[in-house]
Amino acid sequence: MDEMSGTPHRARGRVRSADGTRIVYERRGEGAPVILVGGALSTAGTERPLAGLLAPRYSVVTYDRRGRGGSGDTGPYGVAREIDDLAALIDEVGGRVFVHGVASGGALALAAAGGGVPIERLSVFEPPFSTEAGARDAFTWQRRRLAGLLDRGQHGAAVEMFLGEEAVPAWEAPRLEAVAHTLAYDHEVLGDGTVPAARLGRVHTRALVVDGGSSPARTRRAALAVARALPRGRHRTLTGQTHQVAPHVLAPVLEDFFEEE
Repeated sequence: MDEMSGTPHRARGRVRSADGTRIVYERRGEGAPVILVGGALSTAGTERPLAGLLAPRYSVVTYDRRGRGGSGDTGPYGVAREIDDLAALIDEVGGRVFVHGVASGGALALAAAGGGVPIERLSVFEPPFSTEAGARDAFTWQRRRLAGLLDRGQHGAAVEMFLGEEAVPAWEAPRLEAVAHTLAYDHEVLGDGTVPAARLGRVHTRALVVDGGSSPARTRRAALAVARALPRGRHRTLTGQTHQVAPHVLAPVLEDFFEEE
């Protein structure tokens, strides 16, 4: 804690993943470690508001996933390499580690837990799988379309395709385009886009799946399906919230989950 300002101390660091890739992270506060895994197009800075709210009780780590911000991008990309990145961070902070993943970051955290990475408790917010009819074909089409745009260097178009009707502020466009190539990585993390029930069945840590009550019904159906596929999974809906969940609403939910007996 900064004695002058009363705010949790923040420090930057780096760790080497199994393949030698540099992963840059930020750490705030003291206490049990919590690692926040960002979703598509995010960097360590994206999760700072939530990290700041959790930092008075925890040592909160946010990081640039590979290919983003200050982190490296050793190729070829593989989901196993991103899992190694998270495992390296867990080794770095040590102790009983809690993990919270957002969207595709939640899918990555679930894959890590299913692969044996030691996570004490795991929460995820709206992992972007689907239970809808035709989801696999739609996901395959989207994946091919995105790959084509990225191959042609049309990063702005790739960002617009991913965000759909959501407008991109002009001041945000350069940052988003700089990490647009990692949208292909997120598609790899999601597999065929459907709920991976068999893989989720191998996640034996206690897990919480959260969605927003004002998110589309298909998003909430998928979140519930993920929770039901987890051996120790629970589901919770936050009334009035959307995919852009308010950090001050989410933070106490995570604290309750991490602290419960």
